[in-house]
Amino acid sequence: MIWSQHVKKWASALTLFFVFFFSFLVLTPAYAQTDDQELRNEPAIRVDTPLPDKGSPPSTVPPFTRPEAVFADPGGMTSWLRRRGIAFLFANTNEFAGAITKPARGEKFRTYRQGASNAGQYAASLNIDWEMLAGLKGLATHMITTGRYGTTANRMFGDWLNHSSEDYGGAGNVAVHLVMLYAEENLFGNRLAIAGGRMAELSDFAASELFCNFMNGSICGRPKGISDSSYYPGYPAATWAFRVRGRPTRDVYVQTGVYFAEDGIYQVAQHRTGFKFNGANIVGHVVPVEVGWEPKTGRSHSLPGHYKIGAALQDVSVADTYRDNMGKPYVLTGAQPARRQYSWSSWLMLDQQLLRYRKSQKNSGITVLGGLIYNDPHTALRDYEVYGALINRGFWRNRPYDTIGIAFSYTHIAKNVQKTEALLQSQNQTMINHASGIQRHTSVLEVNYAIHVMRGVIFQPVFEYYFRPNGQGNLPDAAMLGFKSHIEIF
Repeated sequence: MIWSQHVKKWASALTLFFVFFFSFLVLTPAYAQTDDQELRNEPAIRVDTPLPDKGSPPSTVPPFTRPEAVFADPGGMTSWLRRRGIAFLFANTNEFAGAITKPARGEKFRTYRQGASNAGQYAASLNIDWEMLAGLKGLATHMITTGRYGTTANRMFGDWLNHSSEDYGGAGNVAVHLVMLYAEENLFGNRLAIAGGRMAELSDFAASELFCNFMNGSICGRPKGISDSSYYPGYPAATWAFRVRGRPTRDVYVQTGVYFAEDGIYQVAQHRTGFKFNGANIVGHVVPVEVGWEPKTGRSHSLPGHYKIGAALQDVSVADTYRDNMGKPYVLTGAQPARRQYSWSSWLMLDQQLLRYRKSQKNSGITVLGGLIYNDPHTALRDYEVYGALINRGFWRNRPYDTIGIAFSYTHIAKNVQKTEALLQSQNQTMINHASGIQRHTSVLEVNYAIHVMRGVIFQPVFEYYFRPNGQGNLPDAAMLGFKSHIEIF
């Protein structure tokens, strides 16, 4: 009887939700749209921009993106700045998620609860084409700052592997946190780009502007497996770095760089504001290499694709996840874990637009994404992650800028970690990685519908489902409902 009452309540709530949702879609007009990318995607967009098909651009600096905005050109100021090579953007992204399932019960899980949370960020970017502004051919500078707020709900039911709201943490709880600040010189008709400054490796390598069509942290920002090491800088963290990208052909690029590994880049103690430049906490370096192929397929060669393969070598002393210096399990010997000076990660990623609904709208149609990340199994928590996604924009003719997205990720926990946790559990010792059971594998499913409300405003209802939260079989699956909003203000 009680179960029947709960079913009726959920059915009524979902019915009201869908009635409101589809009424909103029908009654809300579709506004003209150019681009709704988040500011964090700017470096990935520059990576994924092939040489122009033909013609000479007004500047040898690749053009800056100009997403639609609520205040598109106030008093003509935006156009006035753009003609002088100055591009300023300001936006807010907000993410809300709440569990609709109950967490594990019992003394071991007494801190778990069924709850909801909100997280978000406001971000600004300033890109300057110094060739247009001061005649310095090929030179551009890029700066992104952010402020973040709120928390994430997945930890309420025991998951510490994949945030339900990606816009959480890493920005120091300050009004302004510096994310990136670097200069880039473009040479030989954009066939060579050299950059240096405060840079985020995972915004240039293993990156895609499509990832944040979703909200959960297993794919948004970057697939979580690629950031398994805390020494790989990714938005909103950066380190001193130097990067070179060459394009031997229009559709192929090769890039590499050196990113100096800094201790605590995602923590308040060292990087609260992001403006600490002295490098006193540099402990090594990371060298990534990536090769990308960016063909255009279809009858009219209008369907873009991006295929990339890469690897990164980390020269930083990190702990082995199972053995001590004698090759024995450190849990049994009581010794410290062995230190490994070198470790690595690798990735294979692709996205391909399969069809386009309208020739005049380049983003309309169906695009698929897929990838594999494989990490050093001796030092990684996640030794590999596989993901796949589908993005379908403009399938409804009356809502040409709305988008439906489906994403699924599978994360495997390294065997060494599993063996260590099994030993800890058998001896009733405190578990690692916030675990309350042995971590083996986990999956996250997300389904969303992005509504183009008006110029510069996207509202996206989201459903998330966590299979084996935190990779543990002793935690029940968790389902979440929420939304993501993106407002491009300027």
